[in-house]
Amino acid sequence: MFRSSLSTLFAFTLAGCPLSAHAQDQAPEKPKQLVIVSFDGAHDNRLWEKSRDMAKRTGAHFTYFLSCTFLMTKEDRKSYQAPHEKRGKSNVGFAPDDADVIKRLDEIWLARSEGHDIGSHACGHFDGAKWNVDDWKQEFDFFRNTLREAWVNAGVPEREPVEWRDFVDKDIIGFRAPYLSTSPSLVKALREFGFRYDASQVSKGPALPRAADYGLVHFALPLIPEGPSAKPVIGMDYNLFVRHSLGIEDKKHSATYEERTLAAYRAAFERQYEGDRIPLQLGFHFVEMNGGAYWRALDRFLTEVCAKPDVACVSHREAMDIVAREKKAAGAAL
Repeated sequence: MFRSSLSTLFAFTLAGCPLSAHAQDQAPEKPKQLVIVSFDGAHDNRLWEKSRDMAKRTGAHFTYFLSCTFLMTKEDRKSYQAPHEKRGKSNVGFAPDDADVIKRLDEIWLARSEGHDIGSHACGHFDGAKWNVDDWKQEFDFFRNTLREAWVNAGVPEREPVEWRDFVDKDIIGFRAPYLSTSPSLVKALREFGFRYDASQVSKGPALPRAADYGLVHFALPLIPEGPSAKPVIGMDYNLFVRHSLGIEDKKHSATYEERTLAAYRAAFERQYEGDRIPLQLGFHFVEMNGGAYWRALDRFLTEVCAKPDVACVSHREAMDIVAREKKAAGAAL
């Protein structure tokens, strides 16, 4: 909807200051190019540290979509009941022990304090395409309760930050569905449960976040051209993994996959940077597929682009607020 008039809509600076009368006679100033990077699962504590270090070096803020079974040990698995599944079942497993959970809780709190966005990826990573609204609310309730009581359940209630429960109840406003599997029931449940944005959709190319469903903002991972034939692929590491090696680990060609991925990221970025400045979204997992090719490509890409004065590498939450603010300033609704 906004592609053709994006420059006009963003005829204000990111600080919200109107342009001078002289500047208004000239071509509208382009908005900053937003780059939005997210991680699904958010379980491996080593990769929590690695991603936070990457963010510090590049100036980026990330969104971490957390799967809540990683805050439960295998011994506690029977307390989890996913809709229409056997009790204690999870497609992504559980934490090995309390020490692992405690370390992850520390990482979550550090990430939050460093300006990153913590979102929900539900719990056991099930395809909820056929779930009804009550099924989804059951899963959301379990996510919230598991996160709220995580320090207590790990045996260290004295280490729980003072603001932890307010963070759980009020600050987790975004969601990404496992397998990117959406349905009208999910959208209705998200809205009724109080989420502000959903990042489960896929678009033909970079797309502005759009408000629908009574204010719920939708983000979409784009298709980006990749490889010698520039064939479109979802801008997510798993999809590249399948494209490059059929989803089979291939460390031998890791450097080749890294270069192909970096070239795809650069091309997708340049098209928007030199064009309409539509936000570019890229998705990752806490798994270093094909010998870490995709994480290395991400590190190099963010090092190149985040330092540019007219680029902002931001979380979904920040992007949502920036776009809404700029459109409001320009007299348009998100």
